[in-house]
Amino acid sequence: MIKVKHPLPKCNKSQEDMLAQSPETERRFQELFFSYGNAVYRYHQEAAAHEPTHQDFEEWLEGLPQNVSRDMAAKGFEWCRTVLSFTRYVQEKNDVGQEEYVRGLMGEEEFEEYKAMREESAK
Repeated sequence: MIKVKHPLPKCNKSQEDMLAQSPETERRFQELFFSYGNAVYRYHQEAAAHEPTHQDFEEWLEGLPQNVSRDMAAKGFEWCRTVLSFTRYVQEKNDVGQEEYVRGLMGEEEFEEYKAMREESAK
């Protein structure tokens, strides 16, 4: 069962359908993977609660590699408002850490289980 649901019902249905078609041996990882991804999606959606400023944008640009910073500066503040690394920067600056947020939605046990499975599959 997917613990952290996606905010869009259509995505939930798609995930549940995919899960039902997954081999039994992969099902638990898929459940955790969807929960994790849905929690991260929600994290970035909530970044809108912290209205980014031009100062945030300038600070974020300073922390990027020079070639990426130039590219993002050329695209401009309005375009970058939805760039995930920028929304994460704004969230972190407002003391909303992604890992803690995701862990809070998934629960400690499932979060650690997901991390362990991910690490094992990377070997």
